[in-house]
Amino acid sequence: MSGALDPIELQLVVGALRAACAQMGAVLIRSAHSSNIKERRDASTALFDAAGEMVMQAEHIPVHLGSMPAAVAAVLGEEHAPGVSWVLNDPFAGGTHLPDITVITPVFLDAHEGPIGFAASRAHHADVGGRVPGSMPADSRTLDEEGVVISPRPLDEHALDEIVARMRQPLERRADLRAQLAANRVGAQRTAELARRLGVARLRTATAAVLDYAERRTRACLAALPDGERAAEDVLEAPDGDLRVALRASVEGERLELDFAGSADQHGGNLNCPLAVTRSACLFAVRVLTDPEIPPSAGAYRPIEISAPEGSVLNARAGAAVAAGNVETSSRVADLVLSAFGCAQGQGTMNNLTLGDERFSYYETLGGGQGACAGADGPSAVHVAMSNTLNTPVEALEREFPLRVVQYARRRGSGGAGRWRGGDGVVRELEALRDLEFSLIAERRRHAPHGAAGGRAGAPGRDEIDGERIPGKLTGTLRAGQRLRIETPGGGGYGPTTGSP
Repeated sequence: MSGALDPIELQLVVGALRAACAQMGAVLIRSAHSSNIKERRDASTALFDAAGEMVMQAEHIPVHLGSMPAAVAAVLGEEHAPGVSWVLNDPFAGGTHLPDITVITPVFLDAHEGPIGFAASRAHHADVGGRVPGSMPADSRTLDEEGVVISPRPLDEHALDEIVARMRQPLERRADLRAQLAANRVGAQRTAELARRLGVARLRTATAAVLDYAERRTRACLAALPDGERAAEDVLEAPDGDLRVALRASVEGERLELDFAGSADQHGGNLNCPLAVTRSACLFAVRVLTDPEIPPSAGAYRPIEISAPEGSVLNARAGAAVAAGNVETSSRVADLVLSAFGCAQGQGTMNNLTLGDERFSYYETLGGGQGACAGADGPSAVHVAMSNTLNTPVEALEREFPLRVVQYARRRGSGGAGRWRGGDGVVRELEALRDLEFSLIAERRRHAPHGAAGGRAGAPGRDEIDGERIPGKLTGTLRAGQRLRIETPGGGGYGPTTGSP
């Protein structure tokens, strides 16, 4: 076969790439040991071409969407060999925050030729060492406090032994990393099969066509938006005060510029994030604003320019603490972009909770309410925006951990009023069955999610231990018999309450 792809052949290639990424994800989830991956599915898989451009990603975790290419770029110039994968989690060398470990496997068709592409998987590990179980301290001030920093390196048996030995529950960590390797092998096999069927040259033509197709569809969606400049600002709830984040969004024809000048300087806490995370949140929001059916690939992002001042909370310098940046600051970035285009805000937080000791580590993000839109109420009690994970089922949680679920319910009435009502949050109350260290990192406790077009704000979140209010960012000890209650925010309403849909 030669020449350009016809529309039918293009869709067949898109389908083959989507299926390969989805199969990678299924292998990873079913092979993993930790509940965080096998139950909550806090992982993503993707395929890249030989130049390091993402040609397809499974529909997994939005915060991984635009940041995984940075991981592949970090190893692209290394010397690659068949059967040798790479591993990293350094936020300033291709990673996001330390619990997110990325494994990258080059794809070879001929051992004597260079790689024809790369298979990559990223998973949030329940622990990567550091000061507290779960590796998400609410009060960290340096990156080293948050766990083991893995600069890009080959992932052989020696590296695997060395890495997991510095983490809690090393056998579980090893099992999850092996699950990532297994997922990558499947992606590499599917890519090689496609190359044998089409030929390497034709595969390059096909993947280039997929990127161009995604770019054309994105440009068409952007061209349908009114030209002009829009602005939005919001805050992050740092323990020592609010941090301003600001956005100027400019649409000109088929292009979109997102400029975060005016945002707060890099912070002494852990709400900082590398530029790759800011970019990832922007690209998720653009998918919402354009067409979610556009293939999630590098081509879809070509018409979008993203900038944030170096040394700001949205483009932190190496060494900064970033545990909350990947989860909470990314949520606020997505809020900013969507707010600039007139959308009501969802809960705007992942409500991160870690519990554990030297024998186990438990990590969970909690769902909440999504913002309403013109014509529909917001969804209730779901993981929204940058998370997209599942919950940990009560049965699995109580079977595996020394915890009892006292209550798990919809937080009725927490969605913002409006012609279309915002979605409700959830209530999750846990009782410790022995003394446990915990860390809570949550936002939207002081500032509620905004409504739009006259809709009311959703209810802010609320957190308690044994009925006493605690701050949304706290690291401490939960004694045996104590109960931690988390009430997550509701989404903002849309439209004035007068009138009817």
